[in-house]
Amino acid sequence: MEKNWVLTIDNAEKIIDRLKKNDKSALDELFGYYYPRLYQFSRSILKIENEIDDILQEVFVKIWLNRQKISNALTFNAYIFTITRNEVLNLIRANLRDQTFKDNLFLRSVAEEYQTHDLVEYDEVKAGIDRIVACLPQRRHQIFVLSRTEGLSNKEIAQKLNISEKTVEDHITHAIKQIKGALKDVEILLFLYFFLFL
Repeated sequence: MEKNWVLTIDNAEKIIDRLKKNDKSALDELFGYYYPRLYQFSRSILKIENEIDDILQEVFVKIWLNRQKISNALTFNAYIFTITRNEVLNLIRANLRDQTFKDNLFLRSVAEEYQTHDLVEYDEVKAGIDRIVACLPQRRHQIFVLSRTEGLSNKEIAQKLNISEKTVEDHITHAIKQIKGALKDVEILLFLYFFLFL
């Protein structure tokens, strides 16, 4: 398939149908279309490029292994980007104890005027954010943790808690506003909040 082909709902449905019928060439086509987009998306979060290929390989392995669970072409785009985001965040969380990893991420993500190690102690910042999250109203806290820590989708949270997806979205939106409000006076902490949670 041509490099610059456009993924329409019509051809996406055909590709996903082939994928669900165990056609590996369909996965190759999705890879060709999504790889550059997912690469830029991952890079915008992670900043460290040498980890991205491994992340995307895992994403497409998951797409293949879970191909029968793909509902339709309309939701596939959000589905693959959610998987990618979760894989990136899993990598970040797995490396939070690695000072070299944190330093590299910090240096690539923050403007030079903020690159002073005296300015930020990662563990203290994380503990501060945890305290803010812990102070959220009980239901909001529960939903936020399920979303940002356990990586569940809004739909999965809604099903788990027997509430609507709109309710889940509202709680997450309000939780983010509360956390941003608590951090509004310290710009560098806002960066770390997004780094840890989004």
